[in-house]
Amino acid sequence: MVRVITVEREYGSRGGEFARLLAQHLKWELIDQSLVQEVAQRAGVSAAEATRRDERLDPWYSKVGRVFWHGSNERADLTVEREILDTTRMTELAQEVMKEKARAGNCVVVGRGASCALHGVPGCFHIFVYASTARKIRWFEQAFPDKAHLAERELTATDQRRAEYIEHFYHTTWNDYRIYHLMLNSCMGFDAMIGATMEATGV
Repeated sequence: MVRVITVEREYGSRGGEFARLLAQHLKWELIDQSLVQEVAQRAGVSAAEATRRDERLDPWYSKVGRVFWHGSNERADLTVEREILDTTRMTELAQEVMKEKARAGNCVVVGRGASCALHGVPGCFHIFVYASTARKIRWFEQAFPDKAHLAERELTATDQRRAEYIEHFYHTTWNDYRIYHLMLNSCMGFDAMIGATMEATGV
């Protein structure tokens, strides 16, 4: 019996919005930004600090900086709030939260490698949401009219960042259909997507 649905999504496909509507339809908990907030709380950092590391790898200069940081005597004088939260630690905490939520059941988890972190866990169903480039560009232009000229670049960069994150931490290809139970083109509309999900999961 399916008790958890994960939703991975291309940027601009409106997969996050689909996940929210799906959770509302099922009357399940939505695990999206709340996951980042929970990780921040467990790590003892601000939500903004955790958000900056959400679904991304540390830049090379951050890795070099950590070597200096851990070797500095000044570190002992700083509070726990100032300790570095790198993406490895953030991913470990995110996995911890996701597995706790999966055990509780009745939740929809968005992104953050959930399909990989919960792969093989009984009762978990994994969905990937994609869309045509034209549809994603149109969404971006409407959502960010002041940055409309950057639409294609931003869409590509965000998807590449997510793919690199999954490759690094889970050693798999982000949009590989073989790790998902269902691939949905959001151009079909939310009602059809929810209907297909209900049919596929039997929830």
